Amino acid sequence: MQVIGLCRFSYPAIGGFQVEHETVEDRIAFLYEETRLEERFRLLETVALPCLKEQTDPNFDLVIVIGDQLPKPHVDRLHDVTSDMPQVQVQAHPPERQRQIMKRILNDARRDPSKPCLQFRYDDDDAVSVDFIRLLRETTDDVAPLCARHRSVGFDWAQGYVAEVGAEGISATQMYRHLYVASLGMYVRGDDNLTIMNFAHERLNRFMPVISNAEEPMWVRTHNGFNDSRQKKVKPVPVEPLTDEQKLEFAARFAMDEEHIKRVFSA
Repeated sequence: MQVIGLCRFSYPAIGGFQVEHETVEDRIAFLYEETRLEERFRLLETVALPCLKEQTDPNFDLVIVIGDQLPKPHVDRLHDVTSDMPQVQVQAHPPERQRQIMKRILNDARRDPSKPCLQFRYDDDDAVSVDFIRLLRETTDDVAPLCARHRSVGFDWAQGYVAEVGAEGISATQMYRHLYVASLGMYVRGDDNLTIMNFAHERLNRFMPVISNAEEPMWVRTHNGFNDSRQKKVKPVPVEPLTDEQKLEFAARFAMDEEHIKRVFSA
């Protein structure tokens, strides 16, 4: 079964952001500001991509969506950091309505729309466990009769970490949170144009059955300088430096290398 991931890398959509801008030009200026883009690239390179490169099941597709006005040096850098990932396709699009264009991109990525597929959203500053794709497929097989009865079924792994990363390394706290973007997947039956972008992630269970599992940590969500959901006044999440045991866990489960993170953020 084809597995398709969708990652928006500073794509200036119309709508889809909690931080509001009066014009598309204002949004582009905010998203493409050099300090912000540098942080996004550092997070992409040290948090989001390593765990995908280490997936125990490498049979998946990832569409990274960028704006067609992203400056060429940044486009080139994005191609460079994904050059060793055959799963990745970088697509440049002009600003359009968020949900409409993302639904179209996902449906266009289906190699055979007559067959069912699995889909997941992916933020450029989060990580998933290196066995996420494998478990997504296996869990779908486990509930095959349920999938046969519904247009779509959600798959939610509710245990993970909130983390801050930087020149000092990784600080984190364990968390249980249902229906986070990270480590959330969806089955879509054949000959159906539903996508995971039809729904707000935290409301997925209002529209379909959702299988939830919290047995082991499956995601890392980073809090950083430019989280869209944290630009307004929100309650801080206290984090602590990783223990030696946690450093090993982050390296093994999420391919997050603390020494590498320190070097990248110290540059």
